[in-house]
Amino acid sequence: MSKEQETRLLRILEQNGRIDTEVLAKMLDEDEETVIQTIKRLEDEHVILSYAAVINWNKVEQESQVAAMIDVKVTPQRGVGFDEVANRIQRFPEVSALYLMSGTYDLSVMVEGQTMEGVARFVSDKLSTLDAVLSTTTHFRLKKYKHDGIVFGEDEKDRRMVVSP
Repeated sequence: MSKEQETRLLRILEQNGRIDTEVLAKMLDEDEETVIQTIKRLEDEHVILSYAAVINWNKVEQESQVAAMIDVKVTPQRGVGFDEVANRIQRFPEVSALYLMSGTYDLSVMVEGQTMEGVARFVSDKLSTLDAVLSTTTHFRLKKYKHDGIVFGEDEKDRRMVVSP
């Protein structure tokens, strides 16, 4: 399979990890065995890390979690830059995503908790107390409109999923 076809395969799987390999083969104009072997190789090489479902938790009867994006300004450590502090932050179970950013802040930390108070405690007791952390700014998510290319609407017809060719 060519690199272009492999990239197309990855984009399709990123949008729908449950798509049948027979359908994938037709979409890519490849034989099914080639598709299966390519997916297996990409999993073994850790190119494909996980398959996940995008859930609209607002429609599930349970208490919703509070989500926040925290901008973090840090002092990079000599010889390791931002990696050492990022490794410490990513170990906290409250952290769902972590990114090195350009601009005013160095790290963007996505956090989930049961309450706003719980997220605030995480910031004040765990994140802000790290030696390299200079400052934080917390933004609480109020409503999710779109995530991973999927629109969250009131009606099923509002949901759009586009796969690039």
